[in-house]
Amino acid sequence: MENSSGEFMFVLHGLNDSRTNKYIYFAFGLVVYIVTVIVNLTLIIIIIVEKTLHEPMYLFICNLHVNGICGASYFYPKILADLLSDTHVISYIGCLSQIFLIFWYAFCEFTCLTIMAFDRYVAICKPLEYHCIMNQQKVLKLLMFTWLYSLTQTSIGAVLTARLSLCGNDIDKIFCSNWEVVKLSCTDVTPNNIYGYVLTLSQVSQAIFIVISYIRIIRASLRSKTEQVKFMQTCLPHLITLINFTMSLVFDVMYARYGTSQGQLLRNIFGVEFLVVPPLLNPIIYGMKMTQIRRQFVQIYSRKLKAEQSR
Repeated sequence: MENSSGEFMFVLHGLNDSRTNKYIYFAFGLVVYIVTVIVNLTLIIIIIVEKTLHEPMYLFICNLHVNGICGASYFYPKILADLLSDTHVISYIGCLSQIFLIFWYAFCEFTCLTIMAFDRYVAICKPLEYHCIMNQQKVLKLLMFTWLYSLTQTSIGAVLTARLSLCGNDIDKIFCSNWEVVKLSCTDVTPNNIYGYVLTLSQVSQAIFIVISYIRIIRASLRSKTEQVKFMQTCLPHLITLINFTMSLVFDVMYARYGTSQGQLLRNIFGVEFLVVPPLLNPIIYGMKMTQIRRQFVQIYSRKLKAEQSR
């Protein structure tokens, strides 16, 4: 499909069954997006403002919430605009940009969770060496690594996809995804498949590292009541977040490659879960489970309430 200016356009077919209830979906999506931004931004502000939270663990949590806002912002504006439009199209550049940004979010999320597992491993298994190992310079390097490593992974994939000549323009999803574009290629996609295996190996390696870290963390936690409490307060939220994101991402990848063409609503739910659920639930999980964050939130809220009452 080309528009009047001759620009190549993709047609998104994921919203074909939502036309009758599009205003309901729009209202629901807008509310979820606003809530996602507010809850993530609230925890970011709390961590930045409160000096007692300027520790490696909370800085990594802050980074996770920043990435959550980014991931939501890469997805919601386009889908909300499409819900109010009768034509669901996106330009070639817009599609590749959306693929790039969404993949950057996904890789950054998983890398950040891997680094957080390392941080918890050092804190529980090597408590006396923690502040030496996780010093300010190390934390800064790890934060930079999270974004730059993910950016490198995404950039290579984007270049490999951008080189393809396409024989079609129909995407059976509500947003652009790399696999859907690759399937439209008229040329050899072997380099894309090989790089896909490289990325899979990278993610599996990180997953193995996380599993090994948690095996050692659990062993160390069994030694004393204090370590068990520390595990429940700091590791359990991370573990829930990790499982939540991993399951969401696996659903999307498996359904995109092996799912049937039937049941568009189910396909849409699986396809957007990793973009909708983790950014919304992560701050709620950390806000509820982590005592210091919850305490700081209550204190800030109490100060604001007293300030309002004194006026």
